[in-house]
Amino acid sequence: MGRLYFRIYLAVLGSLALFAILAGLAWRLFIDSDRLGPQSELYQAVADQLAPSAALPVDAQTTALARWRDLSGFDLALFTRTGQVIAEASDGTLVQTIAPDFLGGSSRQHGRHWAHVVQLSDGRWLVAARPRAERSQWWRFRWLAALMAIATAVGLCAYPVVRRLTHRLEVLQSSVAALGSGNLSARVTVEGRDEVARLAETFNRSAERIETLMTANRSLLANASHELRSPLARLRMGIEALPVPAGDAGRVELARNIKELDQLIEEILLSSRLDAQHTDKAVFEAVDVVALVAEECARSNAELTVTSADLPVLRADPRLLHRLMRNLLENGQRHAAGASVEVVVDRHSPHSISITVCDRGPGVPMAERERIFEPFYRLPGSREQDRGVGLGLALVRQIAARHGGTVVCLPRDGGGSCFRVELPQMD
Repeated sequence: MGRLYFRIYLAVLGSLALFAILAGLAWRLFIDSDRLGPQSELYQAVADQLAPSAALPVDAQTTALARWRDLSGFDLALFTRTGQVIAEASDGTLVQTIAPDFLGGSSRQHGRHWAHVVQLSDGRWLVAARPRAERSQWWRFRWLAALMAIATAVGLCAYPVVRRLTHRLEVLQSSVAALGSGNLSARVTVEGRDEVARLAETFNRSAERIETLMTANRSLLANASHELRSPLARLRMGIEALPVPAGDAGRVELARNIKELDQLIEEILLSSRLDAQHTDKAVFEAVDVVALVAEECARSNAELTVTSADLPVLRADPRLLHRLMRNLLENGQRHAAGASVEVVVDRHSPHSISITVCDRGPGVPMAERERIFEPFYRLPGSREQDRGVGLGLALVRQIAARHGGTVVCLPRDGGGSCFRVELPQMD
């Protein structure tokens, strides 16, 4: 019921059904068969010619009615001017259901069905009705059945039209969702010349403009970051050539700042490459995740625990996974207040691996656990001396997403935080 095409289609069918019912009721209530033509005069003329003469004996009149009953298939009965039965040719039920006040019109309701009543020129009444055995319950609603048949035919013809219209809207909605998720190449095939087609054209122009602006922005960011490396290298060489002792505090601080700036530029370049739309799976290879994590833990003196045997081998970019682990470990050490960082590798499902990095730092408030993955975001109260450049966790999420995985920040019992990365197998 939530589908647009289904709601439109039901609205069309509902309107048509309501129209059919109202039209049928209006026909039954306001249309008099006498107004549709000279039926009563025609019936009377024909009946006068075919009805047996009033001068004949009752048996002869009954025989004549029986002969016409066999020819027409209608039950027949003759009544006097005052409503007394003269002769009958029926299954025996016609006269029993005719009340005296039944006579006096061109057609009347006979039980659940209609019967024709004609007054002959000599004053007698002739009643003709279908035999009860031939009458069916649906015959009374034949008008409604005909209208519903028309409605069904119109409904079958209307469905392809409604579906075609809403299908284009669904395609447009899918393209808008794809564009919002980062697929800047999403476009819609323009079909027709109506409002939906013009909306598709407007979306394509907007998407093309957005893609052009984003491409120019990434190119500018990447080029600027790349060009900054040359003056940074010259600054590093100039500092090393200064005639001051190697352990001088000012020289050490300058070298540290240049290293931090170089790291920032490197992370900006990597983030720009990860923002590219298509994943370069050509560099993916079979990776022993436990060995890779163990190597980074040994480099950072972190404690490693592997809780599952026979972990699935992942196809991944080992360079990016090394960077993911390094950023998580550096983040944990930065906030661990001297405590060791613990890493747990486990099987999350038959086809995925989880890597959890836990520290004993101050923890992350619940309201900030998503925001810390935003580029250059710092927790309130963070000190400049924490040395973070604000891109480490953002890169972790980008790298996890590049491999079809996720990363979340969780609280740790006893204080601290845990960052859990889940990586699935990729074809």
